[in-house]
Amino acid sequence: MYLPPHDPHVDDPMRFKPLFRIHLMERKCATVECMYGHKGPHNGHIQIVKKDEFSTKCNQTDHHRMSGGRQEEFRTWLREEWGRTLEDIFHEHMQELILMKFIYTSQYDNCLTYRRIYLPPSSPGDLIQPGLFKGTYGSHGLEIVMLSFHGNKAKGTKITGDPNIPAGQQTVEIDLAHPLQLPDIENLRDFSELSRIVLEVQEQIRREEQEREQRQEEEEHSQQPASPLGGEGAEGEETAAGAEGKTQDKAPASQPFVLPMGVISRNEDYPRTCRICFYGTGLIAGHGFTSPERTPGVFVLFDDDRFGFIWLELKSFSLYSRIKVSFQNAQAPSREAFDEMLKNIQSLAT
Repeated sequence: MYLPPHDPHVDDPMRFKPLFRIHLMERKCATVECMYGHKGPHNGHIQIVKKDEFSTKCNQTDHHRMSGGRQEEFRTWLREEWGRTLEDIFHEHMQELILMKFIYTSQYDNCLTYRRIYLPPSSPGDLIQPGLFKGTYGSHGLEIVMLSFHGNKAKGTKITGDPNIPAGQQTVEIDLAHPLQLPDIENLRDFSELSRIVLEVQEQIRREEQEREQRQEEEEHSQQPASPLGGEGAEGEETAAGAEGKTQDKAPASQPFVLPMGVISRNEDYPRTCRICFYGTGLIAGHGFTSPERTPGVFVLFDDDRFGFIWLELKSFSLYSRIKVSFQNAQAPSREAFDEMLKNIQSLAT
């Protein structure tokens, strides 16, 4: 299991924790051992469910228990997973979220189903190299997000989830056709000024969508075939490339950046310069993924390995840093296979 570093240190390396191992014996026999818990390897089982899917089961879950009971197990888990003690966490809401995570994850006792995920394919025109990133999610701690590019959109898909937004959901969506010009550094400190700029772009996008729908209705009524370049995908991709190119031509290689007053960040050590910003939306929901909605925000590209997202409604900032582990044989065989995988993991979450 690859675990993110302790919150909020997104630039630290991933942590590795063995969950099971297979001993290959003579005459093609094999034994499976569960590595979960603190009492050493013990008897386990692995079953191949279907292509790209397998399950593990521990046959001796008593090896996962500790002499001090659930309280000792919780404190040990907290120290290993979060790098802190319960006394370190003063925020009551954060204590509640951490306890929920412990109860949820510990109930499986290493009886888990694994499904293959692919790394996103890359194209020469991508803003940065797509891939896996560690991101700060407030009281939820660090989570893993997959950044992928789809024409005039970029998507951040959760690979690990939390009680509000489960794994598989699209946590952020970036509109590459709508770059944002940030105000100067003094005005950027004013949250209302940034909010005004973002909401103006949101209204512009709404009008553009209305006009596009109106054109489509008129074309259907006139029964005239659409222009070969008039499709939504082609138009969007061309607009994105054009807008991005123009913006990057006009914008300096880097510009000063600071979070507006009142925006909360788990990590104060964020970069103070950025390359470019885009309009985006972030997914928020109540516990149990209730009442999900997409809300406006700002995607901030710092460099090739780091980006951020300002959640306007939450007045919160997430910082993301690239995972630099080299995964073997993880590339998608095709764009279609990757898109199908994204659909599958989202359907599992819902």
